[in-house]
Amino acid sequence: MSLRESGQMYLESVLQLSENGRPVRSLDVANHLGFSKPSVSRAMGKLKTEEYIKIDPQGYITLTEKGESIAKNIYEKRIVLKDFIMSLGVDEETASGDACRIEHVLSDKTFEALKESRKT
Repeated sequence: MSLRESGQMYLESVLQLSENGRPVRSLDVANHLGFSKPSVSRAMGKLKTEEYIKIDPQGYITLTEKGESIAKNIYEKRIVLKDFIMSLGVDEETASGDACRIEHVLSDKTFEALKESRKT
């Protein structure tokens, strides 16, 4: 995965926002992440150029297969990590913040081992 952490966060946000079935726009992503609209617009343009997302003429954003794969991987890491950290007795807010930071640097190999250890 050659995408930087910020790109991963944008893709994950598009995935989360699209789960409610409503179309996603740059403004939605900006509000979700607390970033400025111009920053998000620039990032969306780059993600579009790199074929992680598509933007239709009305400005609606959808993930490409490549973008969706990355977004789902990152989101799954966040959920599993948050649950694991909470199982250690950490409160949900702290666990969520820690999981958000860890998800971007955790290797797939370590993540798979973590998931396996949770099954036993």
